[in-house]
Amino acid sequence: MRICINTETMKRLLIISLFLFGAVSISKAKVELPQLFADNMVLQQKSEAALWGKADPGKKVVITTGWSKSKVTVTADSDGRWFARVSTPEAGGPYEITFNDGDKVTLKNVLIGEVWICSGQSNMEMVMTGYDGQPVDGATELIMTAKPEVPIRSCNIKRVLALEPKEECKARWYEHTPEGVAAASATAYMFARRLYDLIGVPVGIINVSWGGSRIEAWMSEELLRREFADEINMRHLDEDVMPKKNPFKTAAVLYNGMLHSVAPYTAKGFIWYQGCSNRHNPEQYVRLQPAFVKMLRQEWGSEDMGFYFTQIAPYDYPEDKTGRIGAELMWAQARTLPLIPKSAMATTLDTGERYCIHPSDKKAVGDRLAYLVASMDYGMDGINVFPPLYKSFEVVGNEARVLFDVDRKGLNPINNDLEGFELAGSDGVYYPAIGRVSKENRSIVCVSCPEVPNPVAVKYAMKNWSVASIFSSAGIPASPFKAELPK
Repeated sequence: MRICINTETMKRLLIISLFLFGAVSISKAKVELPQLFADNMVLQQKSEAALWGKADPGKKVVITTGWSKSKVTVTADSDGRWFARVSTPEAGGPYEITFNDGDKVTLKNVLIGEVWICSGQSNMEMVMTGYDGQPVDGATELIMTAKPEVPIRSCNIKRVLALEPKEECKARWYEHTPEGVAAASATAYMFARRLYDLIGVPVGIINVSWGGSRIEAWMSEELLRREFADEINMRHLDEDVMPKKNPFKTAAVLYNGMLHSVAPYTAKGFIWYQGCSNRHNPEQYVRLQPAFVKMLRQEWGSEDMGFYFTQIAPYDYPEDKTGRIGAELMWAQARTLPLIPKSAMATTLDTGERYCIHPSDKKAVGDRLAYLVASMDYGMDGINVFPPLYKSFEVVGNEARVLFDVDRKGLNPINNDLEGFELAGSDGVYYPAIGRVSKENRSIVCVSCPEVPNPVAVKYAMKNWSVASIFSSAGIPASPFKAELPK
């Protein structure tokens, strides 16, 4: 079939084509910003905040902020990429930021405050609306009463797997509205809410998490090949093929797809809730987590960023061929503390649910993380907020006397039988034992049982499911542990 087009129609089509081509050209000429930089975001106060994006190669980009008369000018490189740092004031806002390379792009409703990168597996990913049949305590009231004037903002990074590092991520910033709170990580939101109560400045949380993930999925291929090449399976990276089964558990794929693209967004520090998927290799985890934190600080270019993590909660894991128990990973997590400068751990032995791996009490976790941060980063020292940790033990008579690292107020409860302990003799067989806080030194628990008159090893809460019996004076539960006398 032949189509005839008259001269007038041809002119109109030509005009429309030129207009559309011009529109496309103009849109390409505008500064392009990663989705991390958007309306409603929070920038780290009193910092040299990192900003980056794209423009035409060789174009100058002028950055103007609502808090300063000074302008920052950068030039896009031959690939069209540009990077800048902008001095930020004390907490405040809202402000606008304008990026101008001839066409202006303006970000609105930007707050200056404290920014935290929040990452891990499902107990960090779990949003305020919970999972099916697994709600978050108190979430309905917090969601429905959320007001935008509360300066808490949350950013969710879309889940992406990749075999090579991605430079950009898909992200969305939310205000403190019912919609925004509902979409926020429950652990991260509870942390942000308590931190805002404590320090009174805007708080921004960036949620980079994936349920069921292993820690090595968040680590770079370079790091894994350098330090763990003989231990971590990297066949998918060698073959450049994404695994079909549980790919989110495999080496480097979440670092590549998500974490790398968030760096170096300027932040105060990291909160981390992960470990369940690594419970079969607790000794390896003692080495993996410090290496991971070192990588994070190098990626963000700051050794001062704090790392605050949540000890996994007790849960009645089904038996499997490894025979490993959850508490061995909990004890492994505790042993990473002296290996990671500026780190602290929130214990959760009193918040677990025996038959649900996603405890509903996210407030206790968020509060404890915020208290640790308030003490270590913001100098709030009204009370000791650190958990009691195993330090050493000695045998006196038929007792194992366990010394905890705890403040001068010591352990509690006093004058109570404390359950969860086990003792073993030279035969290596453990028996249930009873502990009591020493009257002479409240940092010591005296542990004994009739079946073990000459103890050589002691455990506390070293099971999949245990109930906390020892606390600090601030009500923070002690960490599980196991120890043996030197042979």
